[in-house]
Amino acid sequence: MTRTYRIDDTRQTLVLAARNDRLPEVVYWGPRLGADEDLDTLHAAHAIDVTGGMLDENPDLSLCPEASRSFPGQPGLILRSGDGTPLLPKFCFVDVAQDATSLVLTYRDADNRLDLTCRFLSDPATNVITCQTALDADRPVHLHWLAAPVLPGPQQSDEMIDVSGRWCGEFQLSRTAWSPGMRYRENRTGRTGHEHFSGLIVPCRGATNTRGEAYGFHYGWSGGHRMIAEELPDGRRQIQWGHAARMETEAAMHFSTAPLYIAYSDTGLNGCAVAFQRHLRDRIVTWPKPDAPRPVHYNCWEAVYFDHKLPVLKDIAARAAALGAERFVLDDGWFGERDDDTRSLSDWTVDARKYPDGLHPLIDHVHGLGMTFGIWFEPEMINEDSDIHRAHPDWVLGSEDQTLGRQQKALNMALPAVRDYLYDRIAAILSDHQIDYIKWDHNRVLPMPDASQTRGSYALIDRLRADFPQVEIESCASGGGRIDFGILQRTQRVWLSDSNDALERLRIQHDAALFLPMAVTGSHVGPRVCHTSGRTLDISFRAWVAAQRHMGFEMDPRELTDHEASVLKEVTDWWKHHRHWLHKADILRLDSADPAVIAEQQLAQDQSRFVVFAGKAATSAQIVPRPLRLTGLDPDARYRVTLVNRDTATHLSRGAPLLKSDALVVTGTYLMHHGITLPWSFPERMWVLEGEKL
Repeated sequence: MTRTYRIDDTRQTLVLAARNDRLPEVVYWGPRLGADEDLDTLHAAHAIDVTGGMLDENPDLSLCPEASRSFPGQPGLILRSGDGTPLLPKFCFVDVAQDATSLVLTYRDADNRLDLTCRFLSDPATNVITCQTALDADRPVHLHWLAAPVLPGPQQSDEMIDVSGRWCGEFQLSRTAWSPGMRYRENRTGRTGHEHFSGLIVPCRGATNTRGEAYGFHYGWSGGHRMIAEELPDGRRQIQWGHAARMETEAAMHFSTAPLYIAYSDTGLNGCAVAFQRHLRDRIVTWPKPDAPRPVHYNCWEAVYFDHKLPVLKDIAARAAALGAERFVLDDGWFGERDDDTRSLSDWTVDARKYPDGLHPLIDHVHGLGMTFGIWFEPEMINEDSDIHRAHPDWVLGSEDQTLGRQQKALNMALPAVRDYLYDRIAAILSDHQIDYIKWDHNRVLPMPDASQTRGSYALIDRLRADFPQVEIESCASGGGRIDFGILQRTQRVWLSDSNDALERLRIQHDAALFLPMAVTGSHVGPRVCHTSGRTLDISFRAWVAAQRHMGFEMDPRELTDHEASVLKEVTDWWKHHRHWLHKADILRLDSADPAVIAEQQLAQDQSRFVVFAGKAATSAQIVPRPLRLTGLDPDARYRVTLVNRDTATHLSRGAPLLKSDALVVTGTYLMHHGITLPWSFPERMWVLEGEKL
């Protein structure tokens, strides 16, 4: 007997099949199949041959590969009984529940008294399938490893693209060739990490940003994960995702993976990117004011750091508002006796030395300028030099002599008393002041990975969101150290990187767009001389790079020349004029023929318009620009293309390309196959083009 199931959206089909009562395996994942496809035939056709040196029957690469069935690779489940005895489960079919968009499969190991449940949910609008595995026992057991539903790696792929990085250098794409054995990535830092974003793209041979087949994965969990991409001796490939091993430190009767989000694309890497962007923006994030435009930010951190003086902050706020800012965020330094990063974390009361009349005079001033007010917290952290550490050293996570990070320790978020204390302090600030935004920071890795720490953080944020539903939250962790769909179920913005260097940001934003939409990705115009790189960059370049995402400022506006202020206001006005459609636009990475140019196209949801950002990150090898091909357009339609910032062309651009003087009106076929010829420019400059479908 064969049991078969299919999960469909408008782009892809996932087919599962099993012999008798065994766990099913994925026998097809690719373009959507016709309704009349015979799934039993697909199962039969999926079987591989047997030859010398092999078992007489190939063990199933199932949704949870089982060592008890002689599976030769990494199993999907490793656990022990309460007394430490290893268990080798063998699951058999119990039940199935399916409707148009969901599939729930339940299996049982009667001997070991274990139940395994695999869930799938398709989304026809975003073309993302959400997968999750749960394990239940009738007595406490110890879990070492539980994989989300295991998927096959495509045979037509030569490599995989996963994501690494560092502080001020997040979202670095790493390409690794498939080979016999295992690509093993494990993050044991206790947070998503700059180094370990939980994403994977597997391109098929010849795939680029804009064409070819690709498979995308994202594990939506903030506490550290494990990814296994393994090629078996018989050539089959499996991809596993789950929490980092041994993160469940206590025996329990129920365990669950985080959601695994998957997407198939036949339009290159961009197909996966668009699916993830839309799903995050439209399904994962909950917006306090869904119809309100994304406000232009001003964050005071790089202007004043810990040196808070009310007259200075009022002056800065007035200047920021004049430039176009609509939200003022008061960063670190407003509480306890916080004059540097060595003290007062967890003492969440207003510093009476800096604010003798409280925060109300500053907030009232900001509101009087027409801006809303946001504030910085780092709830999960504590300094040794703080009142709370002196009163409750037992609230700290980890040993007394642990290595500090940024002069701080982590609070044990699994303790209800800790969560109650933090809730009370944060709720008091929010209740007593008109605050609509929190920048929620997390500036160190944990002393050890522990899933209960992440669940505790989630519980605190969930409680605050329930009681203060109009307050928006930004996830920051020394920049991009906690970015994933798990934290973004609870927040509405991420601080992509502590680097406000526009040149570095250009690359970081480009690669992060494989998963993140414009609406959640904060990007600020930094100071003339970048505080993290020492690089000096032109105001136009800095402003346009910030305008690629959710725009803001973080420089000291008192440093701006009249020219710089004029340019910044002009770009900000442009962003405000277009944000109503950019919020829902798809970010499409372009295949630039010049490796010095990092380019993207933001295409409106109704495909009636687009904007292209072409950033020149280095000096080109050739003299003049190569044509830049666009993507995703109607080949038969005509488009009017205008160079928005043509007035910034340098005197060394001496020719007369059409775009320097007039609009270009051509077909989508021309734009996608020949491309746009841009004027010459210096490195560290950005060309911006608007396109309109006629």
